[in-house]
Amino acid sequence: MRIPLVLSHLSLITLAAATGSIGCKDSSNNSALDAPYAPLDATLPVDAPPRDAPFPLDAVLSDGATPSDGAPLGDASPTADAAPPIDAAPLGTVTSFAQFTNTVAVGVAVSRSGRVFVSTSRAIDEHVPYSVAEILPNGQAHVYPAASLFTQNTGAPAPNRLLSVQALTVDALDRLWILDTSKVGQAPIVPGTPKLVAIDLRTNQPVQTIFFPAAVAGASAMLNDVRVDLGKGASGVAFVTDSSAQGPNGIIVVDLATGAAIRRLNDDPTTRPEPGLVITSEGAALTVRQGAGAGTPLRVGADGIALDADGHHLYYRALTGHHLYRVSSDALASATTSDVDVAATIEDLGDLGFASDGLLADAQGRLYLTDFEHNAIHRRNADGTMQLIAQDGQLLWPDSLALRPDGGLLITTTQIERGALLAGTDQRVRPLIVWQTPTDSTPLSLGATP
Repeated sequence: MRIPLVLSHLSLITLAAATGSIGCKDSSNNSALDAPYAPLDATLPVDAPPRDAPFPLDAVLSDGATPSDGAPLGDASPTADAAPPIDAAPLGTVTSFAQFTNTVAVGVAVSRSGRVFVSTSRAIDEHVPYSVAEILPNGQAHVYPAASLFTQNTGAPAPNRLLSVQALTVDALDRLWILDTSKVGQAPIVPGTPKLVAIDLRTNQPVQTIFFPAAVAGASAMLNDVRVDLGKGASGVAFVTDSSAQGPNGIIVVDLATGAAIRRLNDDPTTRPEPGLVITSEGAALTVRQGAGAGTPLRVGADGIALDADGHHLYYRALTGHHLYRVSSDALASATTSDVDVAATIEDLGDLGFASDGLLADAQGRLYLTDFEHNAIHRRNADGTMQLIAQDGQLLWPDSLALRPDGGLLITTTQIERGALLAGTDQRVRPLIVWQTPTDSTPLSLGATP
C-alpha cells in the first residue's frame, strides 16, 4: 500500500572562506591537529606548497582571478527559464567555502566540534588522487585518516585501502563513517570489497570496518549514501542506498553490533528510476554518452537518503525521480518485519517538480534537498510546505549536504552533467567548489551522545 500525501593533484587544492573560520574545532580537543596526518606535500610532486605555507583563504582561481571575500555569487533569484516549482524568492545566497582544481569533492560531513571532511569518488572521476581529506581550520587540506592506517592511492580493493569513497556521515558519538563503494569508473565492483569504516574523531583511529557481502552488494552495485541512527538495535543501524544504473536498487540496512547487512525495498518501484521521466541539468536532457547505455536517458535509482528527526522515518528519492518518499525506519531495521510489511509503511510525499542528488534532515524536523535541475537548494518544512533556500547558476549539480554547528549549510557541487559520462568528454569548469549558505538549522544526531 502506498499512502499518498498532499503535497591531478592535491597541490592545486585551494580553499576559500567567505564567513567565519573553516571547520572550527573545540579548543578542548586538540587531537585533531596533533594527529599524524599525511600532509598534502608528502604525497605530491615537487610543485606542492611547503608544509608551513598554508593554502590561501582567498582562493586563486585557475584563470588567475580572485573572488571577493564573502561576496554573493550574483543574483540568486530564480530566472524565468530555470525556476524551480516553488513560488518564492530564495532565503539566502551562497558563497565559496572550499575550491578544488584537480579533484571532485562529492561527500561532505561535519563533526560535532565543526571539523569538516570531504570525500572523492573514483566512480565519478577515476583520476582523483585521494579519497578522504579534512579541511583544517588553518586553511590546509590533509588526507585523512593517517596514511599509516589507510592508503588512498589507486589499486586493487584492499581492507586497508580507501578506494572510492562516495559518502560520509558523522554519528552521535562523533564517529566519521566512510562509505567506500569500491567502484572505479563504470567497471563492475569486486563483490565483497565495498565497506563501511568508522573513525573515532576523538582519537583519529578506526574502530570498526564492515564489509558488504556479494549477496547484499553484487557486481553491479553502486552504494551511494549513508546515514546512521545509534538509537536502533544494540549498537545502532546504518542505512545505505544502492543507486545502480544497472539495478537492482534498494536500501541496505546494517546492524552495527554484528555487521550483518540485508537489502530492503529491493527493486521496489519507489527505489527504481521513475518510468518515462527524463531529468535535466542546465536546461538539457541528461543522456548517457559512454558505455553500454550510450544514447539512453540517465536512469539512476535510490540515491539521496535522510533520517527524520522523529527517529522513526527514512526519506529517500531515486535520482531519476521527482517524487519524495519516506518509510518507517523502525520497520526497515526490524529483523522480524517482512519485506511486504516494510513496503506497506512507504508514504508518497508527492511530486516535487525537481530531481535531487543529496538529502539532509535537521534537528528541527526539516528536510534539505538538492535540485540539480534548477541549480538550487530547497527545504521541506515539518508541515510539508516547501521553501527555496538558495538558487545560483554556479550551483552546478549540487550533490551532498552537511550542517555546521553554527547552522552553515555546506553544499558540494560535482558538475556531473559536464563529466565524460553525460557530456562525452570532460567539460567541467575548474575549480569545483564546496559552497555554503547560512541557515537557522541545528545538525541532527540520532541515538547516544558522548
